[in-house]
Amino acid sequence: MTTAPDSAGVHPRFAAALDALGLVDLHSRVRRFPDATRTAAEAAAALGCGLSEICKSLIFAADGVPVLVLMDGASRVDVERVRAELGAGRVTRAKADVVRETTGYAIGGVPPFGHRTRTRVLADRSLLAHDVVWAAAGTPHAVFPMAPRTLIAHAGATLVDVREHPVPTG
Repeated sequence: MTTAPDSAGVHPRFAAALDALGLVDLHSRVRRFPDATRTAAEAAAALGCGLSEICKSLIFAADGVPVLVLMDGASRVDVERVRAELGAGRVTRAKADVVRETTGYAIGGVPPFGHRTRTRVLADRSLLAHDVVWAAAGTPHAVFPMAPRTLIAHAGATLVDVREHPVPTG
């Protein structure tokens, strides 16, 4: 069952998670947009911030088990680093139905916490480069600001380095 967002644009499951974490004041800081901000680039453009100030919530399957990776919007996840970090045999991007089943949210609106099921969470260190990052608030039309260390703590994430690094040329 999909539930409509509340008047602030926050998905009800995410709103309940904010309340449970004592983050009631965060409701008023959610920014809602008439057009979807499903991608980090769309969210950054709508907010007028840098791409790396967006926190992407990405679901992967590590040996078939869902894992959430929090990554800055300007970077890509290195699945080989995720595999090594988890000690998994194989890591792949999760299909849309697995994302919705695991988190309770559609791709493009997955927040960093407040999910339907408890999953392992990895957060890339690149998020710490900013005082505030913006993450999805449970729908592709809403985002919220939070200090990266606070976000990582509420997500129960392990801080890691799992982003792709450019291959040196020359």
